[in-house]
Amino acid sequence: MKKNNFRLAILLSSFFLFSGCTLLIIGAAVPFFVDGKLTTDYRAPFDETWHACEKTIVDMHGVDVVPVKEIEHGRITTLINARKVKFEITCKSENLTTVAIRVGLTGNKQYSQMLHEKIGESLAKN
Repeated sequence: MKKNNFRLAILLSSFFLFSGCTLLIIGAAVPFFVDGKLTTDYRAPFDETWHACEKTIVDMHGVDVVPVKEIEHGRITTLINARKVKFEITCKSENLTTVAIRVGLTGNKQYSQMLHEKIGESLAKN
């Protein structure tokens, strides 16, 4: 019995070591999908991240764009390829901004991931 518990402990430890938890240790952005939103932290100021989201919308030929920008929070709703997309951008600190993306009513993880990748590429160019 103790041998099985030990194996289970080793297995779980290995899982956490080789999963996304390792990425947290080295400081990489780890996206998570909750309630239809795919959320990622970016190591960039709020305004730079906002601009990267706008550039992503332009590059994806977004239409009916409705931006609502406040001091440390904002959202942009748009239609991209006939899909309603909502970007929620929140300042966490001077150089850390969170972006949550929901595609459609229930969310589309793959499409949201693609949009996050485009935001990341845009930020990397700056």
